[in-house]
Parts: sequence; C-alpha cells; structure tokens
Amino acid sequence: MRSWVRGQWIPFDADALSQFLGDPLVLEEGQQCEFSQRRNRADSFDEEAIAQLLCILGQDFAWTAAERRVQIMRTSITTLTQTWMTLLLSNVFPCYHNSDLPLPKCQLVYAILTRMSAHVAQVIAGAIYLFSGMVPTRHPLDLDKSNRALGFPALITGLFQSNGVPVTPSKVIRPPITRAFIEKYCTPRQVQGDAHQAAGAPPPPR
Repeated sequence: MRSWVRGQWIPFDADALSQFLGDPLVLEEGQQCEFSQRRNRADSFDEEAIAQLLCILGQDFAWTAAERRVQIMRTSITTLTQTWMTLLLSNVFPCYHNSDLPLPKCQLVYAILTRMSAHVAQVIAGAIYLFSGMVPTRHPLDLDKSNRALGFPALITGLFQSNGVPVTPSKVIRPPITRAFIEKYCTPRQVQGDAHQAAGAPPPPR
C-alpha cells in the first residue's frame, strides 16, 4: 500500500497513516480494535439495535426486495447521526453523495456512538486502496474530464508533504463542523405530523 510520487515511494498503509494522524489508537502486535473484532464475528452487528440508535423514532433502514437492510436515508436519522455521517463521509469514508448511510458505514457510526474503539487509520487506508483501484469514468459532457470523485485530497497532500514531496495546494480546506452548521444541515425538521426531512445536503467540511 504505497504509491510512487515524484521519485519516491509514499506509504499509505495503516501504520503510516496512524503515525501521520498522531497515533490516535495504539494496538499491540496482532491486536484488533473493537470495531474490527465485531465486524469479523459471525453474528457481527445487531441491525435492529443500529436502527434504534441511529434513526428517528419510527424510522428504519431501506430494504431490498429480498428483505435485506441496505442503507438508512438521511431523512430518517437523528441529528447526532447526521453530524457523524457528515464527518465520516468527508474524512473517513468518502462518498459521491451524502443523502444516505449504507450499512457498513452505519456500523461505524454505531460503534462510535456506543464507544467502541475503532482504528480509523486502518479504515482510511482501506478506503484509499479502494479509491486507487477504481477505473475513472468519463464526464458525460466533457470527455477529457474524469467524473470520479477524488478521495482524501487534503490527507494525501499532507502525506506527500510529510515525506518531503513539494506540493502546491489549490483547494481551501472547508471549516470544521460547528453548532451553526449542525443546526442548518444536520437537524431534521418536522414537515407534516410525524414526518421529518433533513435540510439540504451540506458541503463537505474538513
């Protein structure tokens, strides 16, 4: 898990990312965080418990025709869940959109809210690896442009800089999530009776 950039190898494995992030979680050799342990168990996560914790009262996952839970729509989740969803989809699990929370990402939010330890550097490393292997798609209007989202631009730029690669950032990092941001973008509002809907999709914060 490394990339050749301007004459040198830049590692982006879990250990390299953890060191860059200040080692937020230190594990012994072979030890797994509680989040990984739970995901690797045969019974894994209790989806009923996830729905009860993450959703507004009376709301649930969206189901497939085969009666499998796949995602929770943004309009169905609590303010706290929306706040974590916004942070994670911008910094840990990059996504093209933030209108829903797929089951694997629901599991991470549930782990955070129930105070399980989670090796965030390992999660990010896996996401970067998936991004690096994706085949770019062409923009529908301009064939010279890619229509694929770029994950972790600020983090990757920081990794380059920490390894001595000269870079010239061209994007301004968005401000952090604040109380005003939460009230505007993460608070469900009542529409009719007990029906709820979330505010418009926010720009990704840092």
